[in-house]
Amino acid sequence: MGSSFGDRLKQERLSRNLSQGELGGELYSASYISLLENAHREPTTEIINQLAEQLQLAPSAVAAWERPNFPAESEYLRLSLCARQSWDTRDYLGATTNAKAAARLACANDDVVTWWHMTFLAATALLRNGDHSEAAAVLGKLLGHSLTLESDALGLRANQVMAAAKLAQGNLVEAISFATAAVEIGSGDSLEEFSAYLLALQTLIGALTEAGRLDEAWTQTLVLADSVTDETPPQMAGEIHWVIGNVAFIRQDVRTGLEHHAKAGRLLSPAADLSRWAQFNKATAWVRLMAGVVEPATLQAIERSELAHSVVGATAVETLEVSLLRARWNYLNGDLTGALALLDTIESQPELLAPHIAGDSALLRGSALQASARPSDAYAAFECARDRFTQAGALDRAADAQELMAGVRI
Repeated sequence: MGSSFGDRLKQERLSRNLSQGELGGELYSASYISLLENAHREPTTEIINQLAEQLQLAPSAVAAWERPNFPAESEYLRLSLCARQSWDTRDYLGATTNAKAAARLACANDDVVTWWHMTFLAATALLRNGDHSEAAAVLGKLLGHSLTLESDALGLRANQVMAAAKLAQGNLVEAISFATAAVEIGSGDSLEEFSAYLLALQTLIGALTEAGRLDEAWTQTLVLADSVTDETPPQMAGEIHWVIGNVAFIRQDVRTGLEHHAKAGRLLSPAADLSRWAQFNKATAWVRLMAGVVEPATLQAIERSELAHSVVGATAVETLEVSLLRARWNYLNGDLTGALALLDTIESQPELLAPHIAGDSALLRGSALQASARPSDAYAAFECARDRFTQAGALDRAADAQELMAGVRI
């Protein structure tokens, strides 16, 4: 069969985020899958049938990979692999560029499946790179495509990532809508679909929480908690405990929050995914500080987040968010000068942050200014926070800011 079969097998495996061992399952070793992908072994009919079942494809579709590659097909398969390699090395700009090029060639050659997967990868890479608006625009095209409408698995993934894009933009109403659509599709039968379903639940919970709809968020959190079993992979279980802890903290249930974040800290591994570990430490520091938990473990989470983000290469948005953590720590520990210095820097570029995060920055700045006996400046900061929360759809938070404005007047 030659390299055509191996190239397509590798591309289909990577598009599903499967390792060689996961694709082989209990029947074939990772090394044997590697031999197939590198054209060092020829698959039998039985192997084709087994691989088709693992990939949820018709055996005839897998067997068709034996035909020779046309030059154009070889090129977009090469670009697809380059895009995934860039993704694996966190080169999100490179992943976007290669995925878009692969999608264009696949479309020109009527390979709609490869076009979909590469367009989806481009959108996901754009989101990771902080290009939220462009990611949402690309996902909008996918959501309207017939392939997405005909497949629950693809619809789940596209709605989940669109929800994440809308949440990153601070559009909480639309984030809740898309996340709800993804969750309603269900968890499916494959690990990939279940992972997308869990991510959709996490996004829905995050958006509901930011919108101040805490009772609804907690209801969804209980659904998420029920999904954890002894067979749940540690990294996935860690992410689930992370989300449960977040909501508990925001509901002022500090004991439950600490309990679940401690479990998350034990399960999440920086070796498995340093970027997610950095984000976890940022998140746990954030909710601890919002709950007023000022203790060495909170400072340790801030320092871990700062260190891990410096290693993986933080985006401009992540840099501002980590600075906001340090500013809140300074404020709660009475260092108003240090807090305001960081907050003034953040306020020089608020457009980089989602409106609800920029609202948090303005709210904290108002509190620090008020404590520094600068009432006029504090009032203006609270007013700015109110407007940003209103823009995001976080009306409870906007009402809080309005109350603080009234307090300054008094």
